[in-house]
Amino acid sequence: MAAVEAAVVVYLRALHPVDAPVAALLAVIPDRLIAIEVGREAATLVMLVAVAVLAGRDRWERFLYFSLTFGLWDICYYVWLWVFIGWPPSLLTWDVLFLIPVPWLAPVLAPLIVSVCLVAGSAWLLARRERGAPPGLPGPAGAAAAERAARLLLSFTADSRAVIERSGRAGFQWWLFGTGVAAGLVGLVATARPPR
Repeated sequence: MAAVEAAVVVYLRALHPVDAPVAALLAVIPDRLIAIEVGREAATLVMLVAVAVLAGRDRWERFLYFSLTFGLWDICYYVWLWVFIGWPPSLLTWDVLFLIPVPWLAPVLAPLIVSVCLVAGSAWLLARRERGAPPGLPGPAGAAAAERAARLLLSFTADSRAVIERSGRAGFQWWLFGTGVAAGLVGLVATARPPR
């Protein structure tokens, strides 16, 4: 799936050659192609959810399998892009990560960090579940996890308009991203309940 998505991006870049993916949003790309791309992204999410539904026994396991497959897909996507066209040239190269509901923009390193955390964290929690740990996180930990996820999403979308329009201060919110990742990792370890 990651190879297919990378191939689609290679074709889009060949049809609309630009120096960087962010520039593609600034170029004259027909709205119809943007709509098709949004549909493709939604279809990718449907496929990932389908895998999770088939793999998990309950909502918690399905969420963990979704996180695991999402992380693996994203890592492999960048590996395939590098194999196909040698992109990105640097982990600090900006990329358009997602278009739903607004453009998500960040240096490639940021989504890779999130993906590695998703893969490692979900694999660890799935292994704990196999050893008898109860599903889910304690109530307060679940609310805290949602807040940390919101921080990460905000770091990807906060300056998207400024980057696209090249107006005002535009840059990635590393402080917001870093605090979200750090708090998420600390919270995951601190609230993990021992198996019964």
